Amino acid sequence: MAPQIAAANGGGGDFPAKLTGQVILCSIIAAFGGLMFGYDIGISGGVTSMDDFLLKFFRSVYEKKHRARENNYCKYDNQLLQLFTSSLYLSAVLCSWIASICCKKFGRKRTMQMAAAFFFVGVVLNAAAANIYMLIVGRVLLGAGVGFGNQAVPLFISEIAPAKYRGGLNVCFQLMITIGILIANLVNYFTASLHPYGWRISLGLAAIPAIFLGVGSIFIVETPTSLIERGHKEDGMRALKITRGVDDVAREFEEIVGATEAAAKIETPFKNLTKKSSFPQVFCAMVLQVFQQLTGINVIMFYAPVLFQTMGLGADASLLSAVLTGGINVAATFVAVFGVDKFGRRKLLIQAAVQMLIAQVVVGSILAHYLKATNVIPKPLAYIVLCFICVFVMGFAWSWGPLGWLIPSEIFPLETRSAGFFVAVSTNMIFTFLIAQVFLTMLCQMRAAIFFFFAFWIVLMGSFAVFLLPETKGIPIDEMNERVWKKHWFWHRFFDSDRVNGVAQA
Repeated sequence: MAPQIAAANGGGGDFPAKLTGQVILCSIIAAFGGLMFGYDIGISGGVTSMDDFLLKFFRSVYEKKHRARENNYCKYDNQLLQLFTSSLYLSAVLCSWIASICCKKFGRKRTMQMAAAFFFVGVVLNAAAANIYMLIVGRVLLGAGVGFGNQAVPLFISEIAPAKYRGGLNVCFQLMITIGILIANLVNYFTASLHPYGWRISLGLAAIPAIFLGVGSIFIVETPTSLIERGHKEDGMRALKITRGVDDVAREFEEIVGATEAAAKIETPFKNLTKKSSFPQVFCAMVLQVFQQLTGINVIMFYAPVLFQTMGLGADASLLSAVLTGGINVAATFVAVFGVDKFGRRKLLIQAAVQMLIAQVVVGSILAHYLKATNVIPKPLAYIVLCFICVFVMGFAWSWGPLGWLIPSEIFPLETRSAGFFVAVSTNMIFTFLIAQVFLTMLCQMRAAIFFFFAFWIVLMGSFAVFLLPETKGIPIDEMNERVWKKHWFWHRFFDSDRVNGVAQA
């Protein structure tokens, strides 16, 4: 029998539940969708700094990189090179919309299997690429896998987990992203010296998490909500008993049935998102995704080796520095795993905004003063910059990284949940695409000022968390409207027609 951790008053204090081994196992397997995403984020920056890869696909970048007095900030400025990284995210936007339909029609579990299949085919094309077109098509298929996975996995975990533990379990998705980035950085460090096919090994190993997700998802249980939503009430009741670890699930079952019946009356969930009462959730979900990207984190994770080479650390040292930041990323995410359901979402977001702001300002100030167009920054200062980048990564890893995925997956009512989460995922992918596509050009034009650009956005996102974002810790997922939005000091006005008595602070 699977091990169980008893949860006093599981289900957020409303429904009896235990944190079962089955739920933990299902969450870990599903979270391998995050490992796929993270591995790709980490592998892209390392591969695009490898000479063998640049020689085969981006010869002009290779030549620019090795010119004696090439501008430090502009040596990697190439639109096609940026397209290699960013094309995945453009594909993910379209595919997350398709995945939102698949989640509703075929279930979360089957959608995760589709994600694994798309990603695996994309890996094969990338690893075997003979020309740039094959490379880009492979990236587009990887994007399909990321779009399907990022749509299905957070919803799956949010629906399968007892409310009391939903935050920590959902953060497993972000934890696997960080582990994927770390593994990719380690792989890049060792394959960089394997000439001339090291880059093929780096890209090809991305198949491993895809295989694990595809095979593992065969054995996990579908979410009770998805089963009931598709008319399988008996299977839904069984799944609910399995995932809660208790037989007394009648009240929660009836609530899910009521939510699915209400959702079934909504023929056009996307149109329903345009209603006044949907605005608070849509706004917060989209803004969280925009701010997550405008922290500047993907700049550091995509292009860490490139960035450190720009500072003059050398190829091996820059890849090793990327491994260091990746390791800190993983370690700090554990703070979110164990702290998000203890401290709450808002406290972590606000504290980390202050920490990331300080780090961005320090890094920007040092580079602005010491890293000119053609010089090499003094080694001691380069390592100070590396330390503050680690401070920045640390703050992001326990806040805006995991919570940017967690909060949108838990704030929508069932009738708009898939559609609403699609809006969140697609917003994330659009802004990831834009940042990935323009960063190297922005670095060339803005130089060190780019860090102050991201610092400005961190000030705005911290203010958003303080004034507009409600706390969702421990609230059952189907009771968010009544217990969160209708009682928020600002957002309650969007529910004036059926407002509850009394308005609480966020």
